[in-house]
Amino acid sequence: MSDEVLNQFTPEKEEDKIDTSKVLKVGIIGTGWIAESYAKVMQKMLDAKIVAAADLIPGKAEKFMEKFGFEGVRFYPNDKAMIDAENLDAVFVCTYNTQHAPCAIYALEHGVNVLLEKPFTVTLDEASEIMKAEKKSGKLLSLGFQPRMDENMKMIKKIVESGELGKVYYIQTGGGRRRGIPNSTFIEQKTAGIGALGDIGCYSLDMVLNAIGYPKPLTVSGYKSAFFGTNPKYNNPADAARFNVDDFAAAFIRLEGDIILDFRIAWAMHIDSPGDTIIMGKEGALRIPSTDCWNGTVGGPMTLYKDVAGKQTSTVIPLSPQGDSFGGLFDKKIRSFFDAIKTGGVAPVPSSQIIYNQAIIDGIVKSAELGHEINVVIPEI
Repeated sequence: MSDEVLNQFTPEKEEDKIDTSKVLKVGIIGTGWIAESYAKVMQKMLDAKIVAAADLIPGKAEKFMEKFGFEGVRFYPNDKAMIDAENLDAVFVCTYNTQHAPCAIYALEHGVNVLLEKPFTVTLDEASEIMKAEKKSGKLLSLGFQPRMDENMKMIKKIVESGELGKVYYIQTGGGRRRGIPNSTFIEQKTAGIGALGDIGCYSLDMVLNAIGYPKPLTVSGYKSAFFGTNPKYNNPADAARFNVDDFAAAFIRLEGDIILDFRIAWAMHIDSPGDTIIMGKEGALRIPSTDCWNGTVGGPMTLYKDVAGKQTSTVIPLSPQGDSFGGLFDKKIRSFFDAIKTGGVAPVPSSQIIYNQAIIDGIVKSAELGHEINVVIPEI
């Protein structure tokens, strides 16, 4: 049974076919830490070039481009000035979370394709406003969920779609770090808006929701806390004093199709992991080992559990090698975005899916603040 099952899930080989007859003109909005991963990929691109950069901090964008050896880049004090002055094909929105919506909306309204870093936004209402601008503009909006590009993540979806699990009815997912509280703009509401939920929780949700076809969330009963981030015993005292987002969150979510999603995520906790991800179906179940930190792949070989001819069996799904997992996935994320622009294709990670991801995050925040379960209402786009 093992070989028969495993043979269904052989990763497809990808061929590099890059059209260099047109070089895309790209602007980057925000030149902080996450922008470095974009810059490293752009150093290798043959059909796209960073021509402009915007950052609110004077001189920051200039130092950034000098660090990565980009020449001939024009600099602007904000995204609007850059978009108004340049004839761009695309922008990377690499700002802190609370600026995702205004930057993405302005770019789309001015006819520029957008690759927007995760999370989608802070609130569901912001996400819906971006989608309205996307729909009106006809331009491409793709979300920065590079774990989607990982062969092991693709394997999860392939297994579910193969029918080996049968009808999925329960999912447990999440993850996090025993100690892994970031700093900078990640830990204040005025910049991040949300904490662990937006930073790594969105990835965990996408892993399982994408695998099962992104069903609509119906209700959320959520919880969030900040026991570690605000405590100088576990966090830098200066950061603890300004920390006002979540460092842990959990939720019980009902999805369309009679599926239950049991979710938990943490930047810090007194345990090594809140548990592996499991997807339970009527004909089988899949265990996906957790990771110490969300790095874009899974924590080890997955296991498929089934009954065969009256016997309980388990099949180990070997990991696909990834090499430089994080950097390599950024390559694929940006490459797929550019390819979609040049071919008139669809967004690699479409807003029509991630709106449900954002609705769950938004629902967790609202439910936690109200102290009871809430219905999820997706705005009309």
